[in-house]
Amino acid sequence: MEKNRDGRNTVKLCDLYGVSPSGFYAWKNRPQSHHRQHDVKLMLAIKELHQGYRRAYGAPRVHRALREQGFSCSVRRIRRLMREVGVKACTTGLYVWTPGKHEFYSSAGNQLANAPVPEEVGVQWAGDFTYIRTQSGWLYHAVVLDLYSRKVVGWSFSRKRNSELTKSALRMALQKGNPQAGCICHSDQGIEYAAHEYRELVESAGMTRSMSRKGNPLDNAKVESFFHSMKSEMVHHRTFDNEVDAVASIIDYIIFYNSERLHSGLGYKSPENYERLCA
Repeated sequence: MEKNRDGRNTVKLCDLYGVSPSGFYAWKNRPQSHHRQHDVKLMLAIKELHQGYRRAYGAPRVHRALREQGFSCSVRRIRRLMREVGVKACTTGLYVWTPGKHEFYSSAGNQLANAPVPEEVGVQWAGDFTYIRTQSGWLYHAVVLDLYSRKVVGWSFSRKRNSELTKSALRMALQKGNPQAGCICHSDQGIEYAAHEYRELVESAGMTRSMSRKGNPLDNAKVESFFHSMKSEMVHHRTFDNEVDAVASIIDYIIFYNSERLHSGLGYKSPENYERLCA
């Protein structure tokens, strides 16, 4: 009786949509198409890929990663399948970019303003710092990026916001990054970068000081972009018990960022892979 009732309901629905019952059952029993079979394979691959820090990947990065794994697909198809499996970038909706929000001024002069786009490593560096909340207090985190590859070449951590924080990051960068003579060392406004100790470290390394000026709020955008990625992809999804927990997680993210994370500004290559390919 129940089966007959279901059959009558099917006939009514077919009449409603102008479809013949025989056509409906033929469609229902039809084998899965090759296109749909490939969709299923892609959805499984998307779910497997979208783990860890890669939860922050949107359709363009997921598409690039899948293409590198040998899958044939388009960005549009990946976007559709991500919606179907309920996967989206964990950064969605976290930030709204507001141009002109920050204004900086410095008497050091903005050497990046008229400098050409770097064509090799060690030509232009930029530094900045941010703060991270932990259960035991605030932690300050400074980095130095090579603007050619966006690679993080130096970093440091401190409970205090002072010039030692920025100097420590630069010292590490000098040991790991091998800047060329006259390499521009850019930063935002702040006593941490304007302090005599920091200036002396820059000049003793044979580098050229540069600081953002009023009317050029996006001069240090690449470093801010790194912090945006780090916080939206990792920090905002974690609760750090203490500074040790935060430091370990951030260093782990930096290693991922340098060696694996696909960067849209580098043709969807990681900073280290970009350097190797362009060497």
